[in-house]
Amino acid sequence: MSIDRVDVSITSPGRNFVTLKITTSDGLVGWGDATLNGRELSVASYLRDHVASTLVGRDEDRIEDTWQYLYRAPYWRRGPVTMAAIAAVDMALWDIKAKKAGVPLYQLLGGASRDALRVYVHASGADYASLKDAVSAYVDAGVTAVRVQTGIPGLGQIYGVASNKPGAKYDYEPAKRAADGSSAARPAEEAWDTRKYLAHMPGVFSRLREDFGTDLRILHDGHHRMSPIEAARFARDVEPYDLFWLEDCTPGEDQTALRTVRQYSTTPLAIGEVFNSIYDYQTLITERLIDYVRSAVTHTGGVTAMKKLLDFAAIYGIKSGMHGPTDISPVGMAAALHLGLALHNFGIQEYMPHNDATLDVFRTSYVYDRGFLHPGDAPGLGVELDESAADAFEYTKAYLPVNRLLDGTMHDW
Repeated sequence: MSIDRVDVSITSPGRNFVTLKITTSDGLVGWGDATLNGRELSVASYLRDHVASTLVGRDEDRIEDTWQYLYRAPYWRRGPVTMAAIAAVDMALWDIKAKKAGVPLYQLLGGASRDALRVYVHASGADYASLKDAVSAYVDAGVTAVRVQTGIPGLGQIYGVASNKPGAKYDYEPAKRAADGSSAARPAEEAWDTRKYLAHMPGVFSRLREDFGTDLRILHDGHHRMSPIEAARFARDVEPYDLFWLEDCTPGEDQTALRTVRQYSTTPLAIGEVFNSIYDYQTLITERLIDYVRSAVTHTGGVTAMKKLLDFAAIYGIKSGMHGPTDISPVGMAAALHLGLALHNFGIQEYMPHNDATLDVFRTSYVYDRGFLHPGDAPGLGVELDESAADAFEYTKAYLPVNRLLDGTMHDW
């Protein structure tokens, strides 16, 4: 057998997703997620215009060789567009291989290392009262790990704070469209003040511990907004509240910046959702500057690359915390779940439920139950794209916001 067709689908059931379809000469179909939030068309073009024709006629079983072919042969390596495209091909080929074997993908990755995957969910509020209501609703539903984000007095809309009512399904979509739902002309702008943030957040964690005790696992995302010394201060200040992790406390391009944070604090650190290769982690892992790897299967070269990265991390006692909000399609989420179930050094899985329209387009077999996910036992990844349903949702341009300090200086979002 061989690869017969390679097709790219873009659908937008509330947000944009890029899906790769590989069809073999005997009619087997594999699906891959190539979604890159805010740059979807770049990956779609990379796949359609530069990758698809090179795959036709190749042996679909040669997954490692195909991965190396797509990574090494074109000369231009790494980068989010390239690695998302490679990831989509890789996922689709693993989907096909597991379907041919008649088993769920995790069985080809060594089998299950656990019964289910602990997840963390997102809770937020414009103020502490609304945040507490959101956390309470999750705790009452059996969730044991919650990422908390809250408004900062004196600032407006900021990263991670949803506008939905307490108890409702978490609905936070930062990639903004126009008010009428049409394509956005340019990114929205948000304001930021790190000093206000550093003064406010430790008190939030203190109140959460008073209200919910020590059993609840609390996570928080700094979203790259602190300098190394600010991040070190913050990580030290929140130590008494036993965070499960502090995520992206400082921009990740300078891996050595985490040395400063480690020097002053024992708060566990997670980083990597904007990373796209093992080389982004080399110093972080070998010097044990982080505790959790945050990359997405979708953005980091697929199952093949993420398994190698996490096996490397395991040597240093570092665990997985794979990126999994709704800018990852159900195909990408399924890939993460199969890999997470098989890994020995699984840590926790991020989980934001997709909306009903998305789940009408992507038919899933993974199962959520009271704070845990399982990928299901359907052959392959266990997700199928309903192409006719997908065609009803046209691509709509949407941008992630940009961030400025109060004096107008451009800052990290």
